[in-house]
Amino acid sequence: MPSEPAEPADVVDLRAPLRLFALKHGDTFVVADASGDILGGGDGLFRDDTRILSRFRLTLGGKAPSLLGGRIGQDNVLFTANLANHPLPPLGGEPTPEGVIHVERARLLWEDRLYERLRLTNFAERSAVVPLGLSFAADFRDMFEVRGTRRRARGEPLPAAVTADTVLLRYRGLDDIVRASVLAFSGPPRRLSAGEADFLVRLEPGAREEIYVEVAGDATGAVPSRARFRAATARARFDVRAARRRGAAVRTSGRLFNEWTDKSRADLALLTTELPTGPYPYAGIPWFSTPFGRDAIVTALQTLWLDPSLARGVLTFLARHQATETSAFQDAEPGKIVHEMRKGEMSGLRELPFGRYYGGVDTTPLFVMLAGAYAARTGDLAFVGELWPALRAAVGWIENARAGNGDGFVAYARGAASGLANQGWKDSQDSVFHADGTDAVGPVALVEVQGYAYAAFGAMAELAGRRGEPGEAAHWRARGEGLRAAVEARFWVEELGYYALALDGDGRPCRVRGSNAGHLLFAGLPTRERAGRVAAQLLAPPFNSGWGIRTLAAGERRFNPMSYHNGSVWPHDTALCAAGLSRYGEREGVVRLVGGLFEAAVGFGMRLPELFCGFGRAAGAAPIAYPVACLPQAWASGAVLMLLQACLGLSVDGWGGGVHVDRPRLPTGIDRLTIRRLAVGGAAVDLTFHRVGDRVAVFAEGRDPSPVPLLLHA
Repeated sequence: MPSEPAEPADVVDLRAPLRLFALKHGDTFVVADASGDILGGGDGLFRDDTRILSRFRLTLGGKAPSLLGGRIGQDNVLFTANLANHPLPPLGGEPTPEGVIHVERARLLWEDRLYERLRLTNFAERSAVVPLGLSFAADFRDMFEVRGTRRRARGEPLPAAVTADTVLLRYRGLDDIVRASVLAFSGPPRRLSAGEADFLVRLEPGAREEIYVEVAGDATGAVPSRARFRAATARARFDVRAARRRGAAVRTSGRLFNEWTDKSRADLALLTTELPTGPYPYAGIPWFSTPFGRDAIVTALQTLWLDPSLARGVLTFLARHQATETSAFQDAEPGKIVHEMRKGEMSGLRELPFGRYYGGVDTTPLFVMLAGAYAARTGDLAFVGELWPALRAAVGWIENARAGNGDGFVAYARGAASGLANQGWKDSQDSVFHADGTDAVGPVALVEVQGYAYAAFGAMAELAGRRGEPGEAAHWRARGEGLRAAVEARFWVEELGYYALALDGDGRPCRVRGSNAGHLLFAGLPTRERAGRVAAQLLAPPFNSGWGIRTLAAGERRFNPMSYHNGSVWPHDTALCAAGLSRYGEREGVVRLVGGLFEAAVGFGMRLPELFCGFGRAAGAAPIAYPVACLPQAWASGAVLMLLQACLGLSVDGWGGGVHVDRPRLPTGIDRLTIRRLAVGGAAVDLTFHRVGDRVAVFAEGRDPSPVPLLLHA
């Protein structure tokens, strides 16, 4: 999970996330309401973690127009709001009645610039004069200020520069950097000031007029126009189509299910930024539109079976930013993988450690896990060779972290008070505790982190063997088996029939049932007998809300379905648990989880948020939103892909060049599923899964002359 959640404060907008609409390109994103208005709170136009537009409000005759509807296209390129006028006052003629002036407000982002088109059409039987206003402001707040962090001091706003058709707003930060916002109009407004543009639009019956606006952090001298808007739209759509063509395509016999997968992949394309190191999925909008280590790794694991290129980009970026020095302020130690990176004023001034922050205890073993999974999926041993120094440094940190706490487990304790108190994916202040409700005092060893470390040792053993280093392979294999035995001995709580959430600094187990143990199944650590007991509980009502798996079982001391980590449902968490269940053969339970999350997606407009409330499902009820969840969120978008893989029992053998399918199942209501262009080595294959009675048949058709072996276990 990214850095701690937004605090409800005066500056944080608590409007339901489903009523807000987000666009992103590169390091710029915009969040606005269904009318397209930016009203402050948590919305705005952001660039490099700074809000460069905090107000952008449209009025007709001094009033907000009526909202007919707002939506973002399926490809996430264009936001469109349809608006209508209230009665307008007479301006040299008769008054204009309500509902005869239609305004289509269209918007996109391309190359750090917001493009907006206002198209006005007169459906009245007589001419009309429409007073149209745009009010705007730029507060240049750092993202952490927008989220609720209070600062002792801020920089100074500089005088605005206004011409006939442009406004330049500026702010000099405490870091002495001048940040700017430039608004440009396609034609001079009737009146233009530092905070408002007023137009009088004359429309004959049936006539249409257009106004174009562009907003960016710098001036280009270009005049907004229809040609520029169309060109930006075309380039943005081409960019998205190219991103969505990466990897294999999935189609099913279910129209709504296809909408879910299509929207999820469109959201992944939206959130993925092309960096010099390759594609990298930013965590989520609005709070986490920046590189995060853990989130990107999990997203890459979710999509790996269909698109290995994302994993390659993530691994390359994270290896390049691996820690080489020790810093208590940044929670950095040599070999650790970065948790979060920020570009805003507060991070640059080190008011907060998040400019380059390493306070994630699980990110480093997950990095090694992903490298092993990528190699197994692709057989790309040459790339492993490029990564090998980073992998050796990462596993060295894991071994040192284990040695330092005396009982052999990877544990965390923050280095400075400004860092995260809890450093697993459940990183809110109250997420790690004992059964009596008292906080666990560190250093804390989380159960799922031990699973990741176990899998990391296994990955290193496999890769070392492939590289012809048998001594190293034996060393890491022994490390992994030793850790497995220690986890089984120390974390298992027989009276619960479940694994403890964590061990505190005194080695006492937190006898609390969290979804964390599902990640232990994903890593493959438990015995089959214990995995079966964990699986039964994860699928039972205390955990399974009917929409997905709760982060904390109902009945535990701090259970609260409205909390961030103590009873809510996180789609990525449910997907990881489902992958763990599938690993141990529990396909029917996976099918039920897929069904629950699919129906939750329907309730959320085919787009799963970062998290939602963990209330139990009731007949006729919809899932309940968490008020400040990111939407979209990368690992929530990728959840459906991991769930499908778990249902199908599918894996690609990059070393041997084949596809393995183990006891496949299809989601409820889906009778046919096709995977096209599945890359296997240098070849590609199409797979079709078809329901035949109570079984699922699989057919393969090669796209290349060399056939791809298909190994099926019914």
